[in-house]
Amino acid sequence: MGKDREPNSSERIETSIIPLKYVDMIEDVFHALLALALLIIGIGAFFYSIERLITTAPFFPNGMIQGVNDILFIVIILEILRTVISRFTDGVYQLDKFLIIGVIAAVRHILTVGASVTLESGKTDQAFERAIIEMGLNALIVIALVFAIFMSKMAHRKKV
Repeated sequence: MGKDREPNSSERIETSIIPLKYVDMIEDVFHALLALALLIIGIGAFFYSIERLITTAPFFPNGMIQGVNDILFIVIILEILRTVISRFTDGVYQLDKFLIIGVIAAVRHILTVGASVTLESGKTDQAFERAIIEMGLNALIVIALVFAIFMSKMAHRKKV
């Protein structure tokens, strides 16, 4: 065996105190617990959002804006859950899924800031300018993340 060659998995010597198969099993159990916690949080957020949607007055526009914000938050939770679950099937976290979560989060923030600018008539000029800059930066983040998704998809196509 030459020094330049990397040993394959059957030739590797475990240097860990705990055997690697037990570490993997513990990690899988921990990921399963995280996935269950995310599912419970998503279900709780859903019921809380429905309750808040019913009780928010006035429904238009405050309740509707809050409802959209809550739904996008639940979508983010579910996308994170999907990412954790895909870790079991693929064995790795997938970059594309995190980029999609980032796009959803940035769009959610744009909608929230835009709604606050629209609804609050007593904003100072400085607060208004800050909100516009914030929305512009989030729009740039969305564009950058969508470009990153595109680049990632193109890289995967070239491998296949």
